[in-house]
Amino acid sequence: MSQPNHLQPGLRLETLDGLRLLAALSVALFHFGFCGLAIGFTQTSLPAGESVLKYGYLGVPLFFVISGFVIAYSAEGRTPLQFAIARFARIYPTFLLCMTLTFLVVLAWGAPFLQASAAQWAANLVIKPELLGYQAMDGSYWSIFYEVIFYGWVLLLMALGAFRRDRYPLIVLVWLLVSVLDRAFLSSKILRYLLLTDQSAFFCAGLLLYAAFRDGHTRRNLALLTLTTTVAIYQALELTQWYRANYHAAYDDFAVAASCVAIVAIVAAAIRFPRLPLPSGVTLAIGGLTYPFYLLHQHIGYVAFNRLGDALSPAALVAAVTLVLLVLSCLIWRFVERPAQSWTKSTLTGLAAAGALLPANGARPRAGIAN
Repeated sequence: MSQPNHLQPGLRLETLDGLRLLAALSVALFHFGFCGLAIGFTQTSLPAGESVLKYGYLGVPLFFVISGFVIAYSAEGRTPLQFAIARFARIYPTFLLCMTLTFLVVLAWGAPFLQASAAQWAANLVIKPELLGYQAMDGSYWSIFYEVIFYGWVLLLMALGAFRRDRYPLIVLVWLLVSVLDRAFLSSKILRYLLLTDQSAFFCAGLLLYAAFRDGHTRRNLALLTLTTTVAIYQALELTQWYRANYHAAYDDFAVAASCVAIVAIVAAAIRFPRLPLPSGVTLAIGGLTYPFYLLHQHIGYVAFNRLGDALSPAALVAAVTLVLLVLSCLIWRFVERPAQSWTKSTLTGLAAAGALLPANGARPRAGIAN
């Protein structure tokens, strides 16, 4: 059994930042090189790379495993209100900015492939606009909604005093059992969105990896992680069947299953070897730009392809648009997201403290992995 790890103040698991960027680029290339043409939003594609790029959607489960790990750390030692403030400050200001930028770009240049309206923008303020009868401003937002639902369950369990490492095995077993029963027999849309029954195993894997990081790779942790990975494969194969039907593409079940195992393994390795051979400022920027890039890339990319499609070859166009969006995302992170996040957190913490909901010193400082 491995020995437990102890986080040092200010420690940043830089390899997780690298994996975040890898996941975001994987999803972006799936959208740019394969998905956009398949759903009729653009004529640009990369047919030579289709056999690989069509699997790029698996970057989202990689995000979810990382999220399970990071949220477990973020919740530890915080009150429920401190956790809620930290998550809101991390997610919502950047979402609002990037959603608005996407709205303006699509409104100005998106027609005829993409449309936007003020009512759609307003509905997207709730992150899941389909609840109000409108489409998401960007197709990637579904995974942000899943993240928010996950945060909500963590917050509830924290309020009940149940979100503790010694309770993770019970949480994981119950969540996996409900998920398998739903996907195998019920296929309930309500349970799918309320309990994330089509992606739950990836979040569970992150929770278990955090437990192993803190307490060591005990036999129980390894057995639960094996079970969780098996359920993750089951969920991924079910989702792959949806991709086959909707995109009329051939997918190899073995490749999907192997990718699920690799996702869990690579996150485990990243946790064990936390450093990247890059300057700390570069790794900080890599971790910071990933979220705005993910929010911005899909529909803005399609608009750029439709406007500039005749100017460059498809490969050059995809590379240029991706690079521009990465630079824009880095600028947003550096000059907008960081101050907005800090202001939001301090303002909400101050309001909570004024209402005697938090200690006067507010939320405790966090190490870098909780971003």
